[in-house]
Amino acid sequence: MRIPRQPNTAVASAWLSLLGLLLGSAARPALAHHSFAMYDTSKTVTIKATVKSLQWTNPHVIVWLNAEQQGAEPQLWSVEVSSPGAMTREGWTRRSLQPGDRVVVDLAPLRDGNHGGSLKKLTIVATGAVLTNDPRASCKPGIE
Repeated sequence: MRIPRQPNTAVASAWLSLLGLLLGSAARPALAHHSFAMYDTSKTVTIKATVKSLQWTNPHVIVWLNAEQQGAEPQLWSVEVSSPGAMTREGWTRRSLQPGDRVVVDLAPLRDGNHGGSLKKLTIVATGAVLTNDPRASCKPGIE
């Protein structure tokens, strides 16, 4: 007669612990996303600019702008926005901004003084449409 073997709970527990550790480690890259410490979120800078391009790529959408300068050449600014997926949920599309669009942008500036920042609000001058990262403030332009 064969006696059924009892599972070794210590071995099973060790395997489950190892599996949990491996799964937890796999999730770490998602948590290791960069911080927004490079932006001074306590300040708001407003720039009037012309859209150079809209870079609709992961991990973040980037709006490239030629900012107007009184009596000088325009300065190139980069404005970081959220991911394309998050921006789509906010009503943005890859066609929300076109090269040549005149805009007024409120942003949290880079702490190092370079020409860039994190978007707070963007207004398209010709239409008055407002684009933002904030679902409470967005005008929700039509999703195409």
